[in-house]
Amino acid sequence: MVVRATGFEPFLPPLPLSPSLTTFSLNSFSNPNFSSSMRSTFTLFRNLMLSTFHQPRTLPSQLLPRRFPRLCVGAEQWALHEELPEHEIFRFAAEAGEKRLPRPEVEVKELSEVPELWRRSRVAWLCKELPAHKAGTLIRILNAQRKWMRQEDATYVIMHCLRIRENETAFRVYKWMMQRSWYRFDFALSTRLADYMGKERKFSKCREVFDDIINQGRVPSESTFHILVVAYLSSSVQGCLDEACGIFHRMIQLGGYQPCLSLHNSLFKALVGKPGNFSKQYLKQAEFIYHRLVSTGLDVHKDIYGGLIWLHSYQDCIDKKRIEALREEMRRAGIGEREEVLVSILRACAREGEVEEAEKTWSKLLQFESNPPSQAFVYKMEVYSKVGVPMKALEVFREMQLKLGKTGVPAYNKIIEILCKAQESEFAESIMTEFVNSGLKPLTPSYVYLLNMYFNLESHDKLEEAFSQCLEKCRPNSAIYSIYLDSLVKVGKLNKAEDIFCQMFRDASIGVNARSCNNILHGYLYSGNNFKAEKIYDLMCQKKYEIDAPLIEKLDYILSLRRRITKKPMSLKLNKEQREMLIGMLLGGLQIDSDGQRKNHIIGFNFDGNSVSHNVLKSHIHHQFYEWLHPTFKPSDDSKNIPDKFCTIASSHFGFYADQFWSGGQPTIPKLVHRWLSPCVLAYWYMYGGHRNSSGDILLKIKGSREGVENIVKKFKAMSIDCKVKGKGKVFWIGILGSNTTWFWKLVEPYILEDVRDFTKSGVNMMGRDLLETQDINFNRESEE
Repeated sequence: MVVRATGFEPFLPPLPLSPSLTTFSLNSFSNPNFSSSMRSTFTLFRNLMLSTFHQPRTLPSQLLPRRFPRLCVGAEQWALHEELPEHEIFRFAAEAGEKRLPRPEVEVKELSEVPELWRRSRVAWLCKELPAHKAGTLIRILNAQRKWMRQEDATYVIMHCLRIRENETAFRVYKWMMQRSWYRFDFALSTRLADYMGKERKFSKCREVFDDIINQGRVPSESTFHILVVAYLSSSVQGCLDEACGIFHRMIQLGGYQPCLSLHNSLFKALVGKPGNFSKQYLKQAEFIYHRLVSTGLDVHKDIYGGLIWLHSYQDCIDKKRIEALREEMRRAGIGEREEVLVSILRACAREGEVEEAEKTWSKLLQFESNPPSQAFVYKMEVYSKVGVPMKALEVFREMQLKLGKTGVPAYNKIIEILCKAQESEFAESIMTEFVNSGLKPLTPSYVYLLNMYFNLESHDKLEEAFSQCLEKCRPNSAIYSIYLDSLVKVGKLNKAEDIFCQMFRDASIGVNARSCNNILHGYLYSGNNFKAEKIYDLMCQKKYEIDAPLIEKLDYILSLRRRITKKPMSLKLNKEQREMLIGMLLGGLQIDSDGQRKNHIIGFNFDGNSVSHNVLKSHIHHQFYEWLHPTFKPSDDSKNIPDKFCTIASSHFGFYADQFWSGGQPTIPKLVHRWLSPCVLAYWYMYGGHRNSSGDILLKIKGSREGVENIVKKFKAMSIDCKVKGKGKVFWIGILGSNTTWFWKLVEPYILEDVRDFTKSGVNMMGRDLLETQDINFNRESEE
């Protein structure tokens, strides 16, 4: 007899035990030839299965609240959702559609039909034993069964583990089964396993089975597509939203499926869930979802219209016709313009300087019972600034203070920016004093506007005074120092300018850039200090900074006296500090891509935009490897708009690191790694891939073999630092616990960036994708593999 296991839901109460299996157990006990030992085995096995029906189940992690929280399945379901919290509404909507999707049936052979008594006994024993063991022990148990175990036996074990919610065990048995010579692809089983892993929000394992299905030339079922998209949306890990969009497109194009309304709304809600500057890149994807809703006749919720207008208002080039078309469609649908929609329209007017439309929108905002939000006042100020009426913007600022009774940092920064650009120095200074006395922070952007105004007005004394005030109240900043350096060079204070330049060069949190190098070079050339000008020229060649055109002719003459060619490119070579940085970050997870012949290699830097310390490290690394970076990752202003991901040019200079740390396209730990663990290497490993938890313990993440990790542990012991290792799949965490953290910190502290020290000590440098991994790490338990 073959039982077809139909689509049962992991988030519903578990199905009862298969009747035929229960019958088999009872019949076996009534058989006089059945030994007492076998009776006890199957009694224990049956009790184990039944006991799992009453175990509490773990709910999936929820998405964080979003900007548009009420995107649900449809208008007809609002009554059902009214009593739910906002974060529960999204979960209900996202999962409502998947429960209606058909799933293929899995054929599972009953144990009672297996003729060999010993085989039935062993399969039952495996069902009882495997869920109780960790990955390493589980694989060893399965390897011991290779002589007799076949696909039917493994399938039964997998389905049993899924029934009792031991999905991790089912996944490991499935991966072990795939490596056997007798393995035959089973579409229904793969679908069932992928769905279960996805419903537990384990998107990486769900995606692995999903890719296995595609590699077999099959199209995954609609339920698998749906669940995988929801699993990606349920994660806050960086990059999951892009993966969700990709799976959604493949669901339509590859599978030919029609996603349900709830999936459209859930994906759209995730697209507009981030701040505008991050979400604006998803405009095309959001428009695609809207087009799908309209073309397939699905209901378009009012938040879809509001979200699209919101995304359009953040674009660099505003599409006014598209915004007006969306507003017209809202009117035809009988949807009124809410406050958040009007604020988005006001933002678009601010970017384009549309005063008339802004006034109309402002009048509509005043019709609401509450006062307009502070950001609406900021956008209205910006509108008047665009048309050159700064004093009108100041009136709006004072009106905001009167109506709201408080002023936020964005409003202060915006009005100071407007007044400084208009060179209204008295008003700008008055507002700046008010801003400083309010105790609000950060003050740095406003000081930048103020210093630029003084520089343009040639008020260098006031500029120096404002620079000193800024240093007392703000952290060191490259833009602040660059403006001050320009001022010193312009007034001829070269000795002081040289001191400031050297301070910028020494302090990694400030750094030098093309602008500062050109300014100090200008000062040296026109003061006749040719020797120092040559030193700056060598530095600029090393960093691949472009020399300003007016300086080239004078520099040509000076260098020709020593028979040097100005534009001769200097060959790139990694210095000692750069080599140690690379080794440390490679241990922490840095990636290398190689060409087919493995002659040229690219270093890919990937930083977590949500981590404050990673933002500091990102700027430092971008500065240190500037001459190696691909031209597309060199912003024109050298200090702003540095992306979270950037890479180097393809070069053979990285061959050593590719061979040692990235062999075969996978991260590896070199055999001689213990020779390279200098304090500087450890510092960058800690800053890039490390974490300090609330207990003060230090965790260092690394991928590779256990033998390589053991070599590192031995090196730590030679440094009088004891540590423990915890394996999580292919990832290892090296834990430096208790008093050992003091010795480790004394070792690396001289090489930790100054602005990173506070963050790393408080444990906030953890990258988002590692946060969940470390929550259940306990170095007091037996290490996993």
